[in-house]
Amino acid sequence: MACVNPDGSLSPSALSILKALQGGAKPAAELAQLAGLPVYRVRSSMRELVGAGLVAEQDEVFRLTESGAAQIAQ
Repeated sequence: MACVNPDGSLSPSALSILKALQGGAKPAAELAQLAGLPVYRVRSSMRELVGAGLVAEQDEVFRLTESGAAQIAQ
């Protein structure tokens, strides 16, 4: 299931993940708990969100980019 739609809009689960990142960088397991999603879904969504430039990853810890923060504000 895609979290970034062809028109650039985000799925509800993608928005939940981005909102969970507002408090700072977190690993996938913590994001899953905060977003109320299974870890496998968060991990697959993170690949797509990183590819879209909305999230950055370093050492398996994820953080919002400026573009990701802008998506939440919309």
